[in-house]
Amino acid sequence: MKKRTKKNFIPAIAVLVLILIVLLFMLLAKVIEKYTPSKEQQDLSEYYQMTAEDDVAIIFNNEVLPVHGKLIDGHVYLDFNTVHDKINSRFFWDSNENKLLYTTANDLIMADAESTSYYVTKDSHSMDHIIVKSGAQTAYVAIDFVKQYSDFSYEVFESPNRVVITTQWGDYTAAPAKKKTEIRVLGGIKSPILAEIEKGASLSVLAPDETWTKVATADGIIGYVKSKALGSSVTETRVSDYVPEEFTHNKKDFKINLGWHQVTNPTANHNISNILQNTKGINVISPTWFYLKDNSGNIGSLASLDYVNYCHQNGIEVWALVSNFGAKDQGLENPNLTEVLTYTSRRENLINNLISAAIQYNLDGINVDFESVDPAVGDAYIQFIRELSLKCANNGIVLSVDNYSPTEYTAFYNRAEQAVFADYIILMAYDEHYSGSPEAGSVASIGFVSEGIANTLLEVPADQLILGMPFYTRVWSEAPAAAEGENADASTEGAAPIELSCYSAGMKEIQNLINTNGAVPVWSEETKQSYVEYVNNGVTYKIWMEDAASLEEKLKVMQQNQLAGGAFWKLGLETSNVWDTIIKYIN
Repeated sequence: MKKRTKKNFIPAIAVLVLILIVLLFMLLAKVIEKYTPSKEQQDLSEYYQMTAEDDVAIIFNNEVLPVHGKLIDGHVYLDFNTVHDKINSRFFWDSNENKLLYTTANDLIMADAESTSYYVTKDSHSMDHIIVKSGAQTAYVAIDFVKQYSDFSYEVFESPNRVVITTQWGDYTAAPAKKKTEIRVLGGIKSPILAEIEKGASLSVLAPDETWTKVATADGIIGYVKSKALGSSVTETRVSDYVPEEFTHNKKDFKINLGWHQVTNPTANHNISNILQNTKGINVISPTWFYLKDNSGNIGSLASLDYVNYCHQNGIEVWALVSNFGAKDQGLENPNLTEVLTYTSRRENLINNLISAAIQYNLDGINVDFESVDPAVGDAYIQFIRELSLKCANNGIVLSVDNYSPTEYTAFYNRAEQAVFADYIILMAYDEHYSGSPEAGSVASIGFVSEGIANTLLEVPADQLILGMPFYTRVWSEAPAAAEGENADASTEGAAPIELSCYSAGMKEIQNLINTNGAVPVWSEETKQSYVEYVNNGVTYKIWMEDAASLEEKLKVMQQNQLAGGAFWKLGLETSNVWDTIIKYIN
């Protein structure tokens, strides 16, 4: 019995040992697999997500962009959006007429698609390759052409085709490879290898770490190396070879005291002597003479040479206003501003018409008041300002541009770029509350004005900024609503809905309303205005007054910020005493 048990036991032990040996080898194999670096090579075309033979990967400031350039006849081209958004927003692509434009301090650069020639104003130049290619979705611009006008460096590499672009200058951190090593896609020895790095190679350190450090090579490989494979970090410096342009402006040696004069018919020009007789200290007048008449860039005009001569005789400059809404005042339909601004030929026609009129009537300046611009054509609007500024400068004409108070919704007006090209920027610091506002309120409270100035000064130099102030206010009426409607205000819990409406009124009319209704103005420290409220026939009227006292508060802020002056909408709405206040601050 015992012998039989022993015979069975020995084979069992052997099997068990064999199993243990197999398991040990399997474990050893897994350990070896785990700690053995992968030799897998990452396909760089896949890494850069290149799908077409002519694709060029773009490495921009040590970031691989999701878009690609093109290699055409041995030359690198970048898609227009990359040029505009990443390198130089001053480039403008006219997709309607297939023209690439760039505006310098003195010249308009223009290149037609598929052409090797380009114009610097009227002078023709050429390159040995096409400057801009027009694609189905976008244009592609030769990178060496972009470089002529832009602050960046680039280097082209092959296998695969890629371009490394740098726009960031100054100090950066670098480290040498202590030994021959690999850059991998991700941190970890199992991640595929992007490139073999020789000992001593300098790498830009992007994200240092104790184990794996994110680095970039000079030829556009971005990945991870073992931190212990890097030597001590050093600070290196990138220096730009770009010489920036100097922009100059036609600025006056006096504070601007501008009054807008609304002219809706030729007869109104005859009243200029009466208009000026009631003012003090005005040195610039802006009559609303010109308006966009059609989609071709033609203008309507109410200009008068006699008017200009009279103003000049009285030491007053004339900066005629051009609007995109004045056609309606003449019984015409306002043209489509987008149709004008997005075509180079139509912009040119509009500009030539304005300059021709300015010369004909001996104008000192042009005041652009384009309102309710479609955000989609913000770039075209700015291009119009650029192009107009060149011809204004060549003819000694001051260019001023009217602007809303900054909000996120009006950022496309690009006040910073306006200030580069235009001589003056006028902040229309009014219409805080307007017809259609959900609640009654001030046209220009001191908080609204101060905030508008502060935000505009983030983009515009103080000596170019003119503060626009109102000679008007709005009379708000709150009547019991017969039924719930779009103007019904039931925001106050338990309150009956009201019908809200308003109309604009000048200072004289407001004073008459106060006197007629026996109302008593009360000064508001919050708005720095007098507030009036009264009831007539069951309707509550609310007025945030504009008068000499409220204007003085705005003028103080203007003075404190050392602005270029003030502008007032509009002449004829003011009471005579405001001018004594104005000349205390603008003289």
